[in-house]
Amino acid sequence: MTLSTQAVPALRRAQRRTSLSSTSRAALISTVSRIVTILGVVFLLGILPILSGRDIAMSVFRSRYAEGEATPEALESIRQELGLDGGALGAFLTWLGNAVQGDFGVSWATRKPVLPDMLSALGASLTLMVAALVVALILGALLTIPTFRRGLNGRSDRTGGGVAAAFTALPEFLLASVLLVIFAVWLGWFPPFGWRGVNYLVLPALSMGLPAGGFLGRLMSDALASTFSERWVATWQVAGYSKTRIIFAAIRRTLPGVTAPMSLILVGITAGAVVVEQVYAIPGIGRATLGAAQAQDLPSLQAGVILLMLLAVVLGIGATLVRRVLLGPALRSNSLPAAVPKTPSSRWALLLPATMLLLLVVMLLAGLPRDPLSLDYTRLQPPSWEVPLGTDANGRDVLARISHGAMSTIGVGAIVAALCLAIGLFIGMFPNLGAGPIEVTNAAPPIIAGLIVAAVLGPSSFGAALAVTVVSWAPLAAHTAALVSEVKAQPHVKIAPVLGVANVRLMLRYVLPSVVGPVFRHACLRLPGICLALAALGFLGLGPQPPQPDWGLVLAEGLPYVERAPLVVLVPAGALVILSIFAVSLSSLSFDFRGNRTRLGRRRNRLAGTGDPTTTTLQTVGAPSAGAAGR
Repeated sequence: MTLSTQAVPALRRAQRRTSLSSTSRAALISTVSRIVTILGVVFLLGILPILSGRDIAMSVFRSRYAEGEATPEALESIRQELGLDGGALGAFLTWLGNAVQGDFGVSWATRKPVLPDMLSALGASLTLMVAALVVALILGALLTIPTFRRGLNGRSDRTGGGVAAAFTALPEFLLASVLLVIFAVWLGWFPPFGWRGVNYLVLPALSMGLPAGGFLGRLMSDALASTFSERWVATWQVAGYSKTRIIFAAIRRTLPGVTAPMSLILVGITAGAVVVEQVYAIPGIGRATLGAAQAQDLPSLQAGVILLMLLAVVLGIGATLVRRVLLGPALRSNSLPAAVPKTPSSRWALLLPATMLLLLVVMLLAGLPRDPLSLDYTRLQPPSWEVPLGTDANGRDVLARISHGAMSTIGVGAIVAALCLAIGLFIGMFPNLGAGPIEVTNAAPPIIAGLIVAAVLGPSSFGAALAVTVVSWAPLAAHTAALVSEVKAQPHVKIAPVLGVANVRLMLRYVLPSVVGPVFRHACLRLPGICLALAALGFLGLGPQPPQPDWGLVLAEGLPYVERAPLVVLVPAGALVILSIFAVSLSSLSFDFRGNRTRLGRRRNRLAGTGDPTTTTLQTVGAPSAGAAGR
């Protein structure tokens, strides 16, 4: 039915009013979600002593007087000093009332005001974050060059991602130690530790920026491949637009989908730099928060976590604004272009993941018959026919420990990654409601979460897996939320309710299939990081305990001997790199499980006009114009 000329302006005004009301409602829901989540996390931190069943006065006494005798009189004096007469819950309510007024209290361990020290630590971490971001952006840009070349040549297939996966799988604490030994000890180019000038930034920034750059480069490459598959790119090439203009247009079209993960990467760099700050003795917020958690200094812990959460919220809001500015009228008019479905990958694309899988299988089979706990060999013995990969500092066979540890490391890591993928997809499907949990959860490093879980459940492998799961789903949910908002703004999705498609079917049939692929590849890219987080918790005594042959434990135990026996560190690190390359390259493949016969059948149905009318209409409406892409 054709609308009259007089009806068109009224319809447009109604659409603008609806759009404004929807935007206001979404902003209100997001704000409430953030506030409720922050209050919930602070409350959980406040009642942590109740959950753990520990005496706060005893913890404060031990942090102040490690060798003193905890007499009843001394403990009672501490309770009166801290206002614990009303119990832990009463002390928390008193603290909360003061915090609203800007007073975060006094440290239970040092008896100094909490806020000035934490703000100073946050400033150091932000400086380090900016330096690491520069490194990450440079590396990420270099890793996207092959994707740009393919796109400008008319190819939108994804690269294997092996190089990006190798950078992503580098453990930060291993990279920090190796860079420290090479550039500070051997060459003397940079200071080994401290925080007194720009030259103190270089090694920590490289330690944090290289893994983040590999991760960022892979995300951008995957998103760029989808952008180059959109029809407007070919239209612009035929119209004679220059390659430079097409490149900038592709970047602008791609950035909105990855701004949310990028903002969470920044928060993750700041909050997750605990190990790097420890190695280089940097007085950052991560190191300060970890020290407060270990000492059960609740005011310092609360202040540190609150500052990290506020940083996450600010960056999350900034990412949302940047995405809206970049998309511009295309988002408001629901005319975002849709990507063309990928063609199946060639058989040669299977070569890289098959090679990595073969290496893992060979390593597994070669070491399974050997004893990973035997102490029959010499300490740090070099490789030989008897011990092909040498021995560790305790005289145990490295090959045996790597092979036996593969099942626990890969198995638990894969389970945690799968759970994070499911949680991220579910929460990300509700972008406004999940804004607070996504941003706040990402502000907590796995080490802090592991300390909290261990305080409640005790140290165990299950506790470590639970802690990593609790904080690792947030980047996947943020990525899902960003993609959902873009898919719902595409014409063929926007018109679906008019054609009688219910909301549930719309989300499951048209929105979810469009986002599950990129988010699944994102989850595969996070698999090595999840394994490293589990390893870090095990190293701190919060996860798998020695002498279990976990890859992270093997790596951490061999780190002090990296100069004398490099293989003790290189073998587990290489295994993590192989695992990362296998997961990322396999997830980059496109398969067609329906076969040629199904495709020919669909083609005959379209020619005969017997296809699903709803699907046909949606496909027709979904074909974007070059003008929509340009907006």
